[in-house]
Amino acid sequence: MSSMEHPVFSLSTKPDMRSRRYERNGNWIDISPSRYGIATVHDRDVLIYCISQCMAALNDGQKVHRTMRFKAYDLLVATNRQTSGRGYELLKDALRRLQGTQIETNLRQGGKEYFKVFGLIDSAEIVRETRDGRMQDVEITLSDWVFDAIENNHILTLDKKYFFLRKPLERRLYELARKHCGNQRRWAIGLELLRDKCGSGSTVKEFRRLVGKIIEDDLAHDHMPSYAFTFEGDNVIVRPKKEELVSSMPSHSLRVDEDATFERARRLAPGWDVHMLRDEWRSWVLDKGIEVKDANAHFLSFCKKRGPHQR
Repeated sequence: MSSMEHPVFSLSTKPDMRSRRYERNGNWIDISPSRYGIATVHDRDVLIYCISQCMAALNDGQKVHRTMRFKAYDLLVATNRQTSGRGYELLKDALRRLQGTQIETNLRQGGKEYFKVFGLIDSAEIVRETRDGRMQDVEITLSDWVFDAIENNHILTLDKKYFFLRKPLERRLYELARKHCGNQRRWAIGLELLRDKCGSGSTVKEFRRLVGKIIEDDLAHDHMPSYAFTFEGDNVIVRPKKEELVSSMPSHSLRVDEDATFERARRLAPGWDVHMLRDEWRSWVLDKGIEVKDANAHFLSFCKKRGPHQR
C-alpha cells in the first residue's frame, strides 16, 4: 500500500538515474538509483508476483518466509511478459534494479517507523540456468519493508488486467485509483498533485495531455481496469466502472495440495501460472456458491478446461 501511495517506482522505460524526494503530510521518502537506475513500474511486477505467492500461502494457513523460490517462466506468464530469451534478460535487469534501488523513509508500516536505507529486495539468485541463458529457478529474498507489509496485511489486490497495461503512467493511475478510490463512488484529485503522486517529470500541461490521451483510449477500448477517469476543471475524477468492487480475497480458502496437484495442473494447462489459476478457481467457486467435496480433483477439472485441447 505504501508503494501505491508514494511514487517509489520510475515511470521511465529507459534507465532513470535521477534521485528523488517526495514529502506529504509529514511523511517523506528518498529514492536513489544504482548504476542500473531506479526500479521501474514494470519491475514492480516481480514484487507483485512474490507478494501474491505469499498471500496465497497465508490463505492456505502456511508459514511464509522472506526468501522464496519459484520458476521464472511462471512469473513471466503470470505478469504477461514475453517468455523469449529477451524476456529472461529483461527479468535479470529488473532484479538488478530492485536490489540496487535504495530507499530511506519515515513511512510507518506494521507499527514500525523506518529511519534507514534499504532496497526493495535484499538479494536475487538464479538457481538454475539453461544452456541458452534462460532462467529456470529464481530465488529472491524480500526486504524487511516489503515482508512487514505482507505479515501485517498492508496489501491490496490488483485487477488481473493490470498486467496488460503497457504504459507506465496507465499502471500508476490504476494503482492510485485502487488505493484512494477503492469502492467509493468518486475520488477527486488536483492535476498537479496527481502528477506529483505519479512521480512524473512532465510539466502540468504535458501531464494533462498524457492523462487525456489515456482517458480517450479508455473511452474507445475500455482497457483501463476497474476505474474510469474524467476531467473536471483542474481536477481528475475517478469512479469505479462497477458499483461494487472486490476489495480482497476471502479470508477462508479451498486448500489444494501444492506438490502433487500443482504438478498435475501444470501438465493439464501448460503455459498457465498455476497459482493464478488456483485463485481464479477459488473466486469462481465462491461466486457461484459451488459445493466442493474434493478440492484437488475439482481444481484439476478446472485446469483441464484451460488445456491446449480446449483452446
